[in-house]
Amino acid sequence: MKQNWLEDLLPLLRHPSRYLGSEVNAVRKGSEGIAVRVALAFPDLYEVGMSYLGQQILYYILNKRKDVAAERVFAPGADLEQALRRCNQPLCSLETKRPLGLFDMIGFSLLYELNFTNILNILDLSGVPLRTQDRQQGDPLVVAGGPCAFNPEPVAEFFDAMVIGDGEELIVQLIDTYIAWKDSGSSRETLLRTWSQLPGVYVPSFFEVSWTSGGVQRLRPRFSDYTRVRKALVTDLNRTAFPDRPVVAYGKPIHDRLNLEVCRGCSRGCRFCQAGMIYRPVRERDPVDLLGLARESLRRTGYEDVSLLSLSTGDYGPLEGVIKRLMQWCEPEKIAVSLPSLRVGTLSESMMSEIRRVRKTGFTIAPEAGSQRLRDVINKNITEQDLEETLVNAFRLGWRQVKLYFMIGLPTETARDIDEIVRLVGRLRQLRVPRAGRADIAVSVSTFIPKPHTPFQWCRQLSLEESKETIFRLRDALRGKGLRFKWQQPQMSLIEGLWARGDRRLGALLVRAYEMGCRLDGWSDHFRFERWQAAMQACDLDLASFLRARDISEPLPWDHVDCGVSRTFLEKEWKKAQQARTTEDCRQGQCLQCGVCDFKSVAPVTFGVMDNDSAGRDAGRPLSDTGFERFKISYEKLGPARFFSHLELVKILTRAFRRAGIPLRFSQGFHPAPKMSFEEALPVGLQSEQETFLVDVASKGVVPAALIESVNRELPDGLRLTQCRVMPKRAKMSRVAACGYLVLLQDEIFCHDRLDSFRKSLTWPMKKTNKKGKQKILDLKRVVRDLEISGPGKVRMVLDEVAGNHVGPTEALQSIFRLGERSLKLATIVKQPLA
Repeated sequence: MKQNWLEDLLPLLRHPSRYLGSEVNAVRKGSEGIAVRVALAFPDLYEVGMSYLGQQILYYILNKRKDVAAERVFAPGADLEQALRRCNQPLCSLETKRPLGLFDMIGFSLLYELNFTNILNILDLSGVPLRTQDRQQGDPLVVAGGPCAFNPEPVAEFFDAMVIGDGEELIVQLIDTYIAWKDSGSSRETLLRTWSQLPGVYVPSFFEVSWTSGGVQRLRPRFSDYTRVRKALVTDLNRTAFPDRPVVAYGKPIHDRLNLEVCRGCSRGCRFCQAGMIYRPVRERDPVDLLGLARESLRRTGYEDVSLLSLSTGDYGPLEGVIKRLMQWCEPEKIAVSLPSLRVGTLSESMMSEIRRVRKTGFTIAPEAGSQRLRDVINKNITEQDLEETLVNAFRLGWRQVKLYFMIGLPTETARDIDEIVRLVGRLRQLRVPRAGRADIAVSVSTFIPKPHTPFQWCRQLSLEESKETIFRLRDALRGKGLRFKWQQPQMSLIEGLWARGDRRLGALLVRAYEMGCRLDGWSDHFRFERWQAAMQACDLDLASFLRARDISEPLPWDHVDCGVSRTFLEKEWKKAQQARTTEDCRQGQCLQCGVCDFKSVAPVTFGVMDNDSAGRDAGRPLSDTGFERFKISYEKLGPARFFSHLELVKILTRAFRRAGIPLRFSQGFHPAPKMSFEEALPVGLQSEQETFLVDVASKGVVPAALIESVNRELPDGLRLTQCRVMPKRAKMSRVAACGYLVLLQDEIFCHDRLDSFRKSLTWPMKKTNKKGKQKILDLKRVVRDLEISGPGKVRMVLDEVAGNHVGPTEALQSIFRLGERSLKLATIVKQPLA
């Protein structure tokens, strides 16, 4: 293998670009001046992890320091894991391909319980002992944070320390104390003891565990001054760093857009919502700072979408003014604004009208329950009239697809409440708006999972049989034209519920499930419930004992973790839920005494309505549909750039033009796209010395040489513009008549006898299957104009483009030389221009 062995593996992988590490704004540091190396590990696939704002924030904060190098690593796909084990190679970081075992710290983000087996896989592939007790002085310190850390017990034995709460300020303290400890030469326990004195740091090994005869976990602190962990809290978002140059992901991330956190925390008080409790109090971002971040981040990323994030974005005080200002300069640039977390009743018709000016993003609302009684139980505080008014406004403004989210198994739920879901959906389907017609409705249902630190933490979770029965009942009832019904697998919800309220007994289960092959459990196509069942049986664990209702006086595994909300408040809310009594939003009334705020160092941070009179000051440049120039641009796609799919390539180029400040001309309609057309869509793995595309630039006077120079500065390695010339405005992209290729095999040779056989044949039938599975027979002799072996593992060939009979170089070589798929994937294939 080559020294950089990953280069040998990438051609064999399904999504190779996710492992390149060369994205825009990625940070690669050398060794000079680096005191600490941190691997930020996200235990899910790249496409999920790159959508997580928390990792982007920590990556930005750490890499701002000259003495810290932070790099990223994600759960490997199944194909990469198999390749690493087959080649006996360790899992490495993206940026410098450094093995994880050589980092000082590995920090995991715990967002989802079904990612836990991926944690073990990452550690195992890195050669890092799974359990804290087995790690030595030279091993990396393994830490974790995120919402799942608020019940740290199920995974406690795998982490040296865990961060409870906000990490922006605490991560800096952890780094500073680590550097001081590293210079002192003291033991790992000395560092952990220092860390334990920091607010928000939980060291699991400092608590000894035992169980009562009834199976209830009890923890005994080893140190009298360390008995409880209070969450770390950033009291004001406006005083902490936020990335203005986030890493721009390759491929198809779940959220492929600029994410801006407008607010943290929520005071609505939904009783099922863990985030609404653990992230209190409400802390809004200054709208002036937010607008500055938006403009700078869009300039540095080239994104065509910006999303305003919070638990309830509609509650952000200055929202309407911010949206109007954003749209003043986003609309001319064809940049869409989306609000993914909307609450019924918080989005006015005027704001909806602003959002749709560029493109209509998805419209999703979450009634959660079908009946008003059950919505009162969960403190949702929305009425059926609120739902109807919101949807009517959406329909009037052009939305034709709406998603509705419901939960089943909520506390006090009855069969009538399930019937009310069917009735409510039917009523909403009947809503009509003049000249708008009927919209399509997608209904999504999931099983309620009681989460720690919520008023429902004592409740039972539905059994598998109960979940299935209710889901299938709804599936049968919610049928019809324009209506789609989806649900989360109840087996996945069951395992999630197990981990959500589990204790340290589950550590052995996690190892067993991992050994049995459980990986990527959050993906339905990878989830294997039968393996989890076998692992539970092997560990002699009773699933029902973890999903049962808990007595309100019973000790809970997470009692030593203080999220700020008092147990007394949670108990009161649980009693009110049983009486179907609601609780108002504390921002709209008096303090509810939840326990979070002391109104000295901790209090809500909010901003009022933003002055809209000056909304036009930031207006962007108007784009004329006539004042444009059409350019024909040639480019090369070599080396690592060969791993980009055509769709990735288009997106990379479009965003590079944006970052370079070159305005593109867009199509009209609700989903505008840049006016670009390509000569050919190259398959992944194929290199080319010269490709061409046409692009419309919405400005006159752009100098071709300057365009090449400015765009090339924004392109990743292997992708480079080489020529640019002005074309007539009606010029079309034409296909080439023939293509030349240079092919180099890695470890095989080309057979002269096979080539002679091909040359002597009058016809060479080749079977070709299209994307729809239909097969047809082509005559390869009509396609191959020239084929010459110029070395043992080297050929040059010319393929003609025959209408309806396109044949790629790998297809031709496979047919003529009977080469295997692996050999062709590992081959270097370069498309070359013909003289």
